[in-house]
Parts: sequence; structure tokens; C-alpha cells
Amino acid sequence: MSDNPIRTERRGHVLEVTLDRPKANAIDLATSRIMGEVFTRFRDDPDLRVAVLTAAGEKFFCPGWDLKAAAGGDAVDGDYGKGGFGGLQELRGLNKPVIAAVNGICCGGGLELALSADLILAAGHATFALPEIRSGTVADAASIKLPRRIPYHIAMEMLMTGRWVDAQEAARWGFVNRVVAAADLMGEARKLADELAAGPPLVLAAIKEIVREAEGMKFQDALNRITSSQFETVERLYRSEDQLEGARAFAEKRDPVWKGR
Repeated sequence: MSDNPIRTERRGHVLEVTLDRPKANAIDLATSRIMGEVFTRFRDDPDLRVAVLTAAGEKFFCPGWDLKAAAGGDAVDGDYGKGGFGGLQELRGLNKPVIAAVNGICCGGGLELALSADLILAAGHATFALPEIRSGTVADAASIKLPRRIPYHIAMEMLMTGRWVDAQEAARWGFVNRVVAAADLMGEARKLADELAAGPPLVLAAIKEIVREAEGMKFQDALNRITSSQFETVERLYRSEDQLEGARAFAEKRDPVWKGR
């Protein structure tokens, strides 16, 4: 097993995070805590704008919780670290885009981890499932997230039967943005990450906060929160140099130069 279960690489404003725990990239408590630290640093680094999460190898993205570690003493309700399981699901204030590049089997907590990203690209051979039902437990985060992402009856079928979904079906139901050839997966993820990193970071932050906070609110209540200056990212955007730069660039018929301030 790798001594470094998480590999990171900076490419300009993009952070690539690779889960590398042979043979299946399952996540134990120690790995989850490392991931929490990685994504916390990503959140807090003003020079980083986008993260790409993927995994080593060609067969597994992540099957979720490491059952062998659990058998060895890792408690299911143990300390997952900052951001909860995998460092993403409960990380507060993460107002930067995260792309999941799913390179293989993605099930259980691995699918919950992918669902924590903002965009999901999948290799053509990737497969998805929530098999917890077969071991007599519940996919708790997926039970909250999946019915909000895809049609209710499809989500309930996956939760209640544990059936597998291939990449093409996942894209059809809308919880995968697009399917690409395995050899092209990281190239496409990097292209998308670079496109986002070249965009206005303060606008992307405002989008993430609004979408996250408004998910359980009525439309008018959410809109009232925006107009009454209750979203920090929106207020920062409206008072920023970038807001003026966008208007000036449009008037001057040139590409804007975003500074994130």
C-alpha cells in the first residue's frame, strides 16, 4: 500500500488531487484526514482557483469506506477530519469549483465523494452504484444528495437495490456531465479546469455559495437574502475590482483580466 495515499500537483491556478491507495483506492480514517487537510489548504489558498479530484490506476476511482481498515479497528463513526469523509462533503466555505474525473469503479462512499464535486467527468468504462443496501447499511450522504440530482425514482432504485449504472446511463440521468474515452479523461478534465480557472473567481465563488445556501429555500427567500446583502461572496463581488474590470473590458471590447479582488 502506498505511503502517500494522496498525491497533489499544482498547475497554475489548478490543484490536481489523486487518490492513490492500491488496490482499490478505498478511504480509511487516516486518508480521509489527509484529504481534509488538502482541500482545506486548497480552499484557503488565494492562488488556487479550481481542483480536480481523480484516482490512480484504471479500474477503481473509489469504492468508499475501507472495510479492511474497519475490520482492523477503524471505527465507522471515527474522526474523518476536516470536511468529513474524503475532505469534501462537509467542508465549510469551499467556494471554488471542484471537478471529479472518475476513472473507474465509483461506488458507495466513492460515489458520495464524486457527488460532492461540482462537475463530474467519467471515463467510458466507469460504473456507479450504492451497494450499501446489500450489507445492511445506509448510504447516508447519497440518500440526501442523489434524489436532488436525478429523478426521484431512479435515485430510489439505486439506493434500494444497489444496482450498477454504467457511465452512459449516469450521463443520461444527469449526475455525470459527460463521458469521455479513458485515455482522454485527464486531458478533458484539465481543459475544463483551465476554462474555469480563467474565469472570474469571485463570480464562481458567489455561484457556489448561492446554490449551496439556496438549495433548501424558497425562491423569494433566497432572492431576499441576496438583495439584503446576506451572502458574503456576493457582497465581495459587488465591491470588487473585478466587477469594474468586467464592465470596462466589455466597453473596451477586450478580454477581462481577473484578479480575484
